[in-house]
Amino acid sequence: MRRVMLRHLLLAALPLVLGVAAGQGFWLTQKQSCSRLVGPLFAAKCHGRQLEYQGLFQTVGTATGSLLATLVGGWLELRRRRVVQQPDPTGESS
Repeated sequence: MRRVMLRHLLLAALPLVLGVAAGQGFWLTQKQSCSRLVGPLFAAKCHGRQLEYQGLFQTVGTATGSLLATLVGGWLELRRRRVVQQPDPTGESS
């Protein structure tokens, strides 16, 4: 029972983890300050644009995590059903 709960918890957390990882990955690649990139006059606009892109990366990461969790969950469910529904030893179908 604990193993099943842990599996469900990990599958449910997968979109959140991938979304946060995508946002942090974008932030790590864009560490340069906006004032160095475009000057002090447009720094606020540049920072706003970076935040928009970071939100977009988080959204795409979360969508990818949801798709991955759906695929892995479906595969695990099919695997579990195959184990539960083993064929009869006599070879007759019901």
